[in-house]
Amino acid sequence: MTEQICVGAIAGSYGVRGEVRVKSFCAMPEDIESYVPLSNEDGSQTYSLTLNRAIKNGFSANIGGVETKEQADALKGVRLFAPRDRLPNLHDDEYYHTDLMGLEVYDTGGTLLGVVKSVQNHGAGDLLEIIMPTDSKTVLLPFTLTAVPTVDLATGRIIADPPEGVF
Repeated sequence: MTEQICVGAIAGSYGVRGEVRVKSFCAMPEDIESYVPLSNEDGSQTYSLTLNRAIKNGFSANIGGVETKEQADALKGVRLFAPRDRLPNLHDDEYYHTDLMGLEVYDTGGTLLGVVKSVQNHGAGDLLEIIMPTDSKTVLLPFTLTAVPTVDLATGRIIADPPEGVF
């Protein structure tokens, strides 16, 4: 399991006074502010973050040291990470997306179906994007208790009971 969890991203500038547009990936979006200081993916930069107000698809926020629109524009696309130990403990049936990526997926008979490439959500619930072992094709599997009854992070495997015709 990774020590850093992506909790948000900077989507660009907001206005002309150095504010940024922040997308939060937290279950409670405003909680992103409580995990500061945040860092970039490789940890080479840290950011203080103060949310100002909710806006469409995120928040306007101030980042320490960013005072102009040009400085805010330069941060567009930066993903914001927090150390795992600052994040809340999850219930037994909840997972951070980063912990699911790379897990092997087996059917209920023990046949390898593939490896989780990513976790996606297009509005109707989470989907596991699984790379099939025979080729580079991917399959989207609903991440529901019915389709995915077992996730075992300790052994690095998922047991799936996919709907008919998915694989």
